[in-house]
Amino acid sequence: MAEANEPPDHALRRELREELGLHLDTHLSLLCIDWVSPHNVWDDSLMFVFDIGQPSIEQIQQLHLNDDELDAFEFVTTEHAEQRLRPYVYSRVTAALHARETNHVAYLHDGKPTW
Repeated sequence: MAEANEPPDHALRRELREELGLHLDTHLSLLCIDWVSPHNVWDDSLMFVFDIGQPSIEQIQQLHLNDDELDAFEFVTTEHAEQRLRPYVYSRVTAALHARETNHVAYLHDGKPTW
């Protein structure tokens, strides 16, 4: 989650560094923006999905949990992600993957395309 007045790409870099020890100095490509409507106690929000490129073997080997926000991490196939994620989150993933293939940023409302 971004801090107050923190750009989304800076928040991504900070969160990856704080939570997994991953230091990114590469270009980030925006793949998807998803507007999430208010739900439960939460106000509306914007979810950004960036492509960080392919981490090197060395970067992957150095990943580690740095704080209590995460219990674990793993790399999974798209099919495995579909089994594990809520449908609206998986929809965001598929939109981001499509955006990477087509070079067109996806814009969603609650995980659904706006067209």
